[in-house]
Amino acid sequence: MEIKAISHLGRFKDIIKTLFKYGFDDVVERIDMPGKVLLEKIYTPHEHLTTWQRIRYTLEELGPTFVKFGQVLSLRPDLIPLPLVLELQKLQDEVTAVPYEDIREVLQKNLTAPIEEIFEIFEEKPVAGASLAQVHRAVLKEGRQAVAVKIQRPGIFKKIDTDLYILSILARNLHERMENIEIYNLPELVEEFKKNLMYELDFRRETRNMKISQGNLSQMENIRIPRVFDEFCTEQMITMELIEGVRLKDLEPQTLDERESIARRGLQLTIKQILEDGFFHADPHPGNIFIVDKKVICLLDWGTVGRLTKETRFELTDFLKAVVERDSEGILEILLRICSHEEAVNERLLQREILDILDACHNVPLGEVNLSDLLFEITELLRKHRIRLPSDMAIMIKTLMTAEGTARQLYPGLNVVAEAEPFVEKLALERWKPENLFRNFRRSLSRMYNMQKKVPVSLQRIVGKVERGELTIQFQHKNLEELQDTLENIANRVTIALIIAAMIIGSSMVITTGVRPLLFGYPAFGIIGYVISGVMGLWLVYNILRARKF
Repeated sequence: MEIKAISHLGRFKDIIKTLFKYGFDDVVERIDMPGKVLLEKIYTPHEHLTTWQRIRYTLEELGPTFVKFGQVLSLRPDLIPLPLVLELQKLQDEVTAVPYEDIREVLQKNLTAPIEEIFEIFEEKPVAGASLAQVHRAVLKEGRQAVAVKIQRPGIFKKIDTDLYILSILARNLHERMENIEIYNLPELVEEFKKNLMYELDFRRETRNMKISQGNLSQMENIRIPRVFDEFCTEQMITMELIEGVRLKDLEPQTLDERESIARRGLQLTIKQILEDGFFHADPHPGNIFIVDKKVICLLDWGTVGRLTKETRFELTDFLKAVVERDSEGILEILLRICSHEEAVNERLLQREILDILDACHNVPLGEVNLSDLLFEITELLRKHRIRLPSDMAIMIKTLMTAEGTARQLYPGLNVVAEAEPFVEKLALERWKPENLFRNFRRSLSRMYNMQKKVPVSLQRIVGKVERGELTIQFQHKNLEELQDTLENIANRVTIALIIAAMIIGSSMVITTGVRPLLFGYPAFGIIGYVISGVMGLWLVYNILRARKF
C-alpha cells in the first residue's frame, strides 16, 4: 500500500463500513480491502431498498465528494442505466451550516479591507447552503446595493482532495477487477470528474461563466443572470446582486399567470445556449431557476457549464434533422462518427433498433413528440451496444432533457420541436455561409499539405528501423492482477514455510549441543527457535484456514 494511502486509512475504513452497511460486500471483495470478516458480521444489507436506492444512500452518506460524483454520473445517461440516472437526480448536498465565526474567517481573508468597511449589513444566518459553499445576504456600503455572497466552506479543499485520491484508487481497482464495468472506464471518468470539481472549487471560473452568459443572453426578453461585483470576487468568494424571487421548485404551476410563456422562454433559453452559443448551463433543474415578478426567468449556480464546438453543433443539427425525417441510416452514421467503441458494432442490429425507436416517435403528432424519452432511449441503446458518447454531447443531452422536463412541468402541451426549429434552421444556414465553407476548405488543404510532408518521413523511419532490426512489438497484459497476487501469496507462504523448517532444524541441532545458557534444562536458543517457528507456523495455518483456501 502506498504511503499516502496509509495516511488515509481512517477514511478508507469509513468507506468500507458504508459499503458493507448498504450490502456492497462484493465490491469490497473486489477492491481487496481489509476488515471484511469483522464488518460482515456487523452490517446487514437493507433488503427493502433497490440496488439503485442503495447506491444513492451510499453516496449521500460518504459526503460531498461522492455526492458530487453521483450528480456528475446522473448527467451521463449514456453510461449508466436509466433507473440509476433517475435515482441519482435525487441526490441532495444540503448540509449543516458552517458557524458564522468560521465563515467570517474565510470572508475576511478574501477581502482587502475589514468586513465592516465593505458591507453595511452582513447577515450571519445563511439563506442557502450546499456541500461546497453557503450563501449570505448582505448590503454593500457603496450604493447600498443588496447582494448575495457565496463563500466557500473552510477546509473543504483538503477534504475533497483526500476523497478524490481514494476515489481514484477505488475506480482503478474496480476497473481492473470487474470486467462487466470496463465499458464505463471508471478511472477516466474519475479523472474528468476531478478536473471539473477542481474548476468548480475555483469561484473565479463561475464568475467568468456568469459574465459570458450575460453577454450571450442579453438580447433575450425577461431572462436575467445575476450581475457580479468583480472587486469582491475571488477564488473562494462570489459577490452578486441579490435576486428577490422564488425558486421554480417551490412554486405551484397554477400560481403563474404566464405558464406557457415562461415554459417556452425557458426551453428556448436552453436551446439557444446549446445550438447558437455552444455555452450552456449544465443543470437547469427547477432548484436552479428563480422566477422574479412571476415572469422573469433567472438562472443561478453557474459552477457547472457545458461547451460545444461549432462542428459538434453542426453534427447535432444533422442528428435532429435525421430524427424528424425518420432517417435511421443518417442517425447511425452520425452516432458512429461522433461516438467511441472498443468492440465491433453490429450495425444492422443497431439500425433496426433505431428504427423501432423512431417508429414509436412518429406514431404521434410532431408537436407531441417527447424529446426526453427519445433521447433517453437512444442513450440506453448506445449503452447496450457498449458505445460511448463524448462527454460534452452526453452532458448536452442530459441538459436538454432536464430543460424539457422542467418546461413541461409548467405547460404539458409544449411543442418542443416547434421551439427548436428556428434555432436548427439558423444553425443549418450558418453552416453553408461562404465564409464558413471557405474556412473549412482552407483547413482541409492545410491538413492535406501537412500530411503529405509527414507521411514519407514516417514511412522512411519505419523502413529504417526494419532494416536495422530495431522494430519491436509490445504486448500488454490485462486483468492479470489477481493471478499476480495469487502467485505472490504462494511464493510468500512457501518462503515462510522454508524459514520455519530451517528454524526447526537449526533449533533441533542447538538442543543436542547442550550450549549454555539453559532454559528448563535445555539450551535457551533452541527453545526460543522452537517457540518462534511454532508461532509462525500457527499464524500461517490460521491465515490459510481464514481465507478458506485449502
